[in-house]
Parts: sequence; C-alpha cells; structure tokens
Amino acid sequence: MENLPTAAFSSDRQVSTEFVVFSSPMLPKCILGKSKQPSQTASARDRMQTEWHQHQVEQCTLGFLLPHRALGRRPGQTGSRESAFVYAISSAGVVFAITRACSQGELKSCSCDPKKKGSAKDNKGHFDWGGCSDNVDYGVKFARAFVDAKERKGKDARALMNLHNNRAGRKAVKRFLKQECKCHGVSGSCALRTCWLAMADFRKTGDYLWRKYNGAIQVVMNQDGTGFTVANKKFKKPTKNDLVYFESSPDYCIRDRDVGSLGTGGRICNQTSRGMDSCEVMCCGRGYDTSRISQMTKCECKFHWCCAVRCQDCLEVVDVHTCKAPKSAGWIART
Repeated sequence: MENLPTAAFSSDRQVSTEFVVFSSPMLPKCILGKSKQPSQTASARDRMQTEWHQHQVEQCTLGFLLPHRALGRRPGQTGSRESAFVYAISSAGVVFAITRACSQGELKSCSCDPKKKGSAKDNKGHFDWGGCSDNVDYGVKFARAFVDAKERKGKDARALMNLHNNRAGRKAVKRFLKQECKCHGVSGSCALRTCWLAMADFRKTGDYLWRKYNGAIQVVMNQDGTGFTVANKKFKKPTKNDLVYFESSPDYCIRDRDVGSLGTGGRICNQTSRGMDSCEVMCCGRGYDTSRISQMTKCECKFHWCCAVRCQDCLEVVDVHTCKAPKSAGWIART
C-alpha cells in the first residue's frame, strides 16, 4: 500500500474537509445548500442524486445528527445508534469520494490501484488486469487518517465507539468491491479477458449500513476502559462490521433543542407506505397535511449510442404530504 503523503491534505484540489465533505455522496441537500463553493456543491449533489437515495426516516435521523446551521459540526452529540450510523456512513463516504477522485485523476497523490497488474486467475479461468481498478486501499488509508484523527486523541467511551463505527463504514465500501471484465475474441467468445476492480454503486453501501443501523448493538465499557462488551448478555459480541452505541435514542417525534432533535413536524411522509417512512409512523400519530405542487421531472428518456441517456424536462403535479406539528405548549417552549 502506498504511503499517505502529507501533501495529500493540501495538494492540487485541496483535499481538505471541504473537498471530502462536499464530495461525499450521502449529504442531505440542506447541508450542500450552505456551501460557499458552488462548483463543488453542484458536483456533489449530482453524485448524490445518482448514487445515493435516502429513506424518509433517514432524513429524520440525519436531520437530527447533521444540523443544517453549522457545516462541519461534529455529527451526533450523543452515543446513540443514530450517531453510530452517521459516523459509519460519513467514513464510508470519505472512502468512496477519495477513491473515486483517485480513479478519475483528480488527485496528484494517488491514481488507479498499482497492484492490479499482470495476469491472474479466478473461477472462470485466466485473465489480465487492465483498465483502472479503484484504489480502495488508498481511500481507506486516507479516511482512517482523516476521519479517525480526532478520535484517536481521546480515550473515553465515545472515542472508542466512533472509531469502531468509522471502521465499520470503511469496511462496508470494500465489502461491495466487485470485479468487472471485458471479453476479447472472435464473435465475443471471451477467449481473452481484461478485468479490473470497481466500487459498487454507493447506495449498496448505504443500504447495508442502514440495515446495520437497525441491528446496532448496545454496548458498555469494560472494566479497564480499553474496549466494550454487550449491554445485554443475550446478544453476541459485535463484529467489526456491526454498529455499536451506548445511549438510548431521544424521542425524534418531538422537537427539542436540548438534545438536538428537529422533530418530525413539517417533514414529508409517504401516504401509501406501510414502512417507517409512512405518514402514520413518521408523523407519530399527529396526522398530516396535503398540498399540491408542480415540479420538474425527467421524462421520455432515451438511450443514445454510445453512451448517453437524454431526457426531456416535464412539469408534473404531485401531492405532497407533510406531518403536522405537535400542539402542546411543551413543544413550543422547546423550539
């Protein structure tokens, strides 16, 4: 594996907090909208729209954990499972963004995976390494140095929790690394193959970590303070791929500044869903309002050889359902 040069944090495209954050494909639009770098914002939003789809309930939890009022604010001030998810998905996003930038030649400090050269063999036979294999090892090494730096200075429970979840996020990206090949030969006989390693669509990583969020394991510090054990002895010890948390989650139905919860009042819900994004669940039984809006959508898309998909812009009238806010005086006092 290559050494991670110090210059990587300041060379060519300024691989800094701004570059990594704005290149991460999972950031909500409310965060991207605060950017002072419009070109990077547009690029990040385009990537997000094509590579990462968010569940409605994720918008609720991410809204709590990534407040829109301060870009770069440390996500999640509690040791909840939502904090675990955000640390993991953020770490994964850094790996994905840096690796993609390496493959696209946007960084001077890295390029395609230099180890994927020569010939190799798989269950289909021999093949030659070619093309540009994604240099995920470099992305992982960069993310470990960049994201873990602050946590490694601490020895408390939160630092250990964050380091564990950061690692789980990095491993999630590598989990979906896939081998792609191109055949060469008469009439596509595939007598010869050229192969390379490529990262999967980021939504696979996101969905995988979302499942890990739903199955996150509550832990407690061990006696010597060097690690943790499961809070409930009925559960198995968490693996390096699992997400872990210390504290129970606050009530996200209610807006409460003390815990940083934005509540679900005014959030868009799905009237036809029976899942966690349904109006019944998302609105916490308070009901919802329906409004009709006009929006531009892509339509009549056609594939043009080779290789582009071109669409027209169409005006569509849709019904939008938003959760009603609580009417209690307690909620008003906390907002």
